[in-house]
Amino acid sequence: MISGEGESQGQVVELTAESAGAVLREACEASGLDSSGAELVRLGSHAVYRLESAPVIVRIARDPDSLEEMERAVRVARWLESEDFPATRVLAGVQQPSAIGGRVVTFWESAQEREEYATVEELADLLRRLHWLEEPETLRLPYFDPVAKLWKGLRALDGVAEDDRGFLEERAGKLAKEYDRLDFVLPFGLIHGDANIGNVLRRRDGHAILIDLDDFTLAPREWDLILTAIFYDRFGWHTRSEYEAFVYRYGFDLMNWPGYPVLADLRELMMVVWLGRQVSTSTKSAEEFGRRVTTLRSSGSRQDWHPF
Repeated sequence: MISGEGESQGQVVELTAESAGAVLREACEASGLDSSGAELVRLGSHAVYRLESAPVIVRIARDPDSLEEMERAVRVARWLESEDFPATRVLAGVQQPSAIGGRVVTFWESAQEREEYATVEELADLLRRLHWLEEPETLRLPYFDPVAKLWKGLRALDGVAEDDRGFLEERAGKLAKEYDRLDFVLPFGLIHGDANIGNVLRRRDGHAILIDLDDFTLAPREWDLILTAIFYDRFGWHTRSEYEAFVYRYGFDLMNWPGYPVLADLRELMMVVWLGRQVSTSTKSAEEFGRRVTTLRSSGSRQDWHPF
């Protein structure tokens, strides 16, 4: 996935391997780190690099206006560390975040030398523990408004056919009304915001930790369970035994809640719109976006969706 934008002499600049690499070198030099031999782990919402010279992960946000969001992520990380909660840690001794070349850059401790994902059971354990925490007001967490986030994504679509855009907007309007009528049953409070197996890594010592703290907000806790549910129920990315283990460890089966279908429809639409923002810069994303929109139009199976 190649996406992103920034400012350079008044022009929009894509977040590519080349542009991100230039920011990486400048950011590392300013922070006293060596960027030589750095590995580009992924290029999506962030350009994520693993340094060869030190156990450090560098994240370069694609959104040039994400400074406030990343400041919040750093505050969350430091608070979770003070609570001894298993999560990614910001790198000590470096000003966080920093603005380099029109991008927002953060530095994190590397969990280990390679990405090793934990299990859905460990994800459930971490979420249950997270949801017991009472966040301090100093974190200044916003309230999660999924409808506003969805419409923001729709307005940012670039390179999408007008017919597809109209279909997605109509679907969003319908789901917004249904969402307003939902009766949540879990407590309202702190959520990770993007809780899925891809954001749970194993550290060198074998313990699982939560990563990607950008979406921490205040919301009904159902939002932290929806991705694991639809990854099993709709996409087939988890097995039945994996999902049952997740439910057992967390202690609540979201799929038994009457509001599940609406929440599932809304969350998957957010996934489609997020992908649609990249169709003009990535052939792979454009193909997957087309596949997903066709599925939504026909109410077909999501089993052919590919994870991004």
